[in-house]
Amino acid sequence: MDIITMLDELQHKALHTLDIRNRFLNTRHEKEPLSAFCNICRDMGYEIYEMDLICAGEEFHAAMKRSTNGGGENSPMLAGEDDFYELFMASIEC
Repeated sequence: MDIITMLDELQHKALHTLDIRNRFLNTRHEKEPLSAFCNICRDMGYEIYEMDLICAGEEFHAAMKRSTNGGGENSPMLAGEDDFYELFMASIEC
């Protein structure tokens, strides 16, 4: 299972189970939020590690840039658009 699929499943669970949502949202208050997030993912049976999440975000953003405007480096990056952790958090906030 790829990381996008795992994050989609976790997002679905977080949106439908308050305890899971709160566990994820509380990672924002940790000293190492990304590590805390990944620990919860692994506790739930999803093998997600920090570098997997970072690389997936960067690869996704690079693929988007290649698919638009001839794939040049002139496409500005919007803040956080390659940060799957922050995108996940934004998606489960109420």
